Amino acid sequence: MDSNNLEFVSDLRTVVGRLIKKLRKESKTGQQLSLTERSTLSLLLQHKKMLPSELAAIEKITNQSMSGILSHLLELGYIVRTASETDKRKVNISLSAEGEKVMLQVRNERDEWLTKAITGTCTKEEQELLKKAIGTLTKIVEFE
Repeated sequence: MDSNNLEFVSDLRTVVGRLIKKLRKESKTGQQLSLTERSTLSLLLQHKKMLPSELAAIEKITNQSMSGILSHLLELGYIVRTASETDKRKVNISLSAEGEKVMLQVRNERDEWLTKAITGTCTKEEQELLKKAIGTLTKIVEFE
């Protein structure tokens, strides 16, 4: 890579980081949870039920750390623990009705702000560019 591309990479990293911070700030509901707690709830919203070890592996934290996060989310009433039907030693984690409500509220708060920001600052052509960039950004995120 030449230096122009390296500058582009740094600019992209900076702007994506700033957008993430801005989105976090724009959800009053989401600010009450840690980044890993929000991410864990998002995974549960997406996958419906998961084992604590699966959540820990995806979040790249220890099972012990995930246990602490799940205990806090259980205290808040955001998750439910259920014994596995196939192996009673295992416990499935899923969102409670309240947890799902909170996650949808966080998503709505962020989407509402992002919609206002895009429509308030971007031309139709720029909005189309953003739509096209989603596929490319997804490929980058999924790169291992």
